[in-house]
Amino acid sequence: MTDRRTERWFAAVAVVLLVASVGAVVADPGGEASGSPEVAFDAPVPAEYDFGLSAVGERGDGYAAIDGERYDTLAAAVGAAEPGDTVAVHGHVAGPVSVETPNVTIAGESPSQSVVSGEAEGDIVTVNASGVTVRDVWVRNAGYSTADNDAAVWVAAPDATLADARVTNTTFGVWVDGVPDATVRNTTIVGRESIDRLSNRGNGVQLWRANDAELADNRITDVRDGVYFSWSSGVVASNNTMWNLRYGVHYMYSDRNRLANNTAFGNDVGYALMVSDDLEIVDNVAVNNSGTSGHGVLVKEVDHSTIAGNDFVGNDNGIFVYNSLDDAFRDNLVLANDVGVHLTAGSVDMDASGNSFVDNADAMYAVVGEQVAWNASDRGNYWSDASPVDVDHDGVSEVRFQPDGTVENLAREHPETRVFASSPAFDAVRLAGRSVPLVDAPGVVDHHPLATPAHDNWRRYYE
Repeated sequence: MTDRRTERWFAAVAVVLLVASVGAVVADPGGEASGSPEVAFDAPVPAEYDFGLSAVGERGDGYAAIDGERYDTLAAAVGAAEPGDTVAVHGHVAGPVSVETPNVTIAGESPSQSVVSGEAEGDIVTVNASGVTVRDVWVRNAGYSTADNDAAVWVAAPDATLADARVTNTTFGVWVDGVPDATVRNTTIVGRESIDRLSNRGNGVQLWRANDAELADNRITDVRDGVYFSWSSGVVASNNTMWNLRYGVHYMYSDRNRLANNTAFGNDVGYALMVSDDLEIVDNVAVNNSGTSGHGVLVKEVDHSTIAGNDFVGNDNGIFVYNSLDDAFRDNLVLANDVGVHLTAGSVDMDASGNSFVDNADAMYAVVGEQVAWNASDRGNYWSDASPVDVDHDGVSEVRFQPDGTVENLAREHPETRVFASSPAFDAVRLAGRSVPLVDAPGVVDHHPLATPAHDNWRRYYE
């Protein structure tokens, strides 16, 4: 009897709301149908990761040289090098090696021809002097210990560069240990897929108090987190591709950083932003990130930051925001996620406009105790399940939209009502409540929704 009375009550409310809204709500002229096709995504990543050694022979078969003078071991050549020298690596040489002389370069012919192999213990290349460059080599077979932070390349001096390289069969790929101005560029980093638990792997690039680093054009897979920031500021990370990881990028206690034009796909979380301030997250792509967490971007205790121009596509949650304030979410494409945006834990002070919410199963899930506006003063966002009414043809609807309102809040507070979630009564209440402010229910409201998507190229993810 209780369920029947509840449904009758909703039916009565629906009639009242529909009468009030009949002049304001019209058929959706451009909304996309639910149940969209699965998002296909083809990223520019290496096709294989075994990187055969047949061309370079066994470990120790190669040699190193300085200005044509040959040394039997890499360590001997590096020990003999003077500032400004280049140590040339030919074939397959043995590590480990420590560079103690500043402004020395270790250079190979290419990563497929010049290999430095460790003994599966400890670090392989340790940089203890400033201005050192390691390029065009393959560094492989570091130790297995996460407790000891075993790394293929350990950087303990400023202004170090790793470029055009390959790092494989390692716990941590590159560890930058409390020094500034490190550069990792155009390098492929592959961990150990054989270690099943991600928590038992190291990170691709670990930045610990590594201010003003630059990470560009790298490819990172089969580690725990692609890039891990700890107390590191002023870092620019751009054009990196990260997949099959826990987190593509992970910020902790790291302020004033820029993340631009990166791609993270097939991870648990694309970009995990935690306990940091003044981050600039722009023009990145996060696709098909699902799992235990399953976020395109996780924003946890992050304030005064900008998340703009990104594509969050096919994730469990496109954007998850927890206890974060004074952030700007602008001009993002939020497409085909289970939930477009999940707001919780007091994340109510947002500058949000120009975003396109298309084909999400639920555009918004807002666990907030008040009504929160997601729009600028004269321009909001596009919602594919809204019914815009653009009378003056300025691209902005005259009818507000509340993607997460009365019905959704009721279902959360009273789970027993979910049995009616698809009933005509609930649909009527949902339709009217989204468009007409008869009841100011807690949740997100867009007072100026866009009539058409702000992104005209979103269909490419379905091609």
